[in-house]
Amino acid sequence: MAADAFVEKLNEQIGHEFAAHHQYIAIAVYFDELTMPQMAQLFFDQAVEERNHAMMMVRYLLDADAPVAIPGVVGPVTTFEDVVTPVSLALEQEKRVTQQINELIGIARRENDYSSDQFMQWFIKEQVEEVSKMSDLLAVVRRSAHDVEQIEDYVKRETLPEGVDPTAPRIAGV
Repeated sequence: MAADAFVEKLNEQIGHEFAAHHQYIAIAVYFDELTMPQMAQLFFDQAVEERNHAMMMVRYLLDADAPVAIPGVVGPVTTFEDVVTPVSLALEQEKRVTQQINELIGIARRENDYSSDQFMQWFIKEQVEEVSKMSDLLAVVRRSAHDVEQIEDYVKRETLPEGVDPTAPRIAGV
């Protein structure tokens, strides 16, 4: 059974993941309204990924016979002053999630909850990738803010479809 402190914090994290899902949809809509379909699709895809992270956490709690408490989420930021602002927000969000994941691992280790510690290991790898991806994107967007076509070309060129990761935790409902 997962440690109570870990379960409580993981339920909070489910809310953070759903909030990230909403934020990425809002960012995708912003870029879609600017007729930047590559950026819009990138963030629609990111939104699905965040939702899946939440559902992986739900599945873990269900499998661990632990209580699942889906928290409400704060509404996303929906207006942006320029094309740099939403990407900067996305990078800040990914860095915050990395801190949250590290905190969860710390709790699991303090509680000698080895199953929960093992479950969280995949998320460490995922966060390294996400922070790197958003850092690179922010650099390109800052450099090319005056020419959205360069941004679109970069995203089209550099965004590769993700294959199925056999090491990823199971997603509830899939």
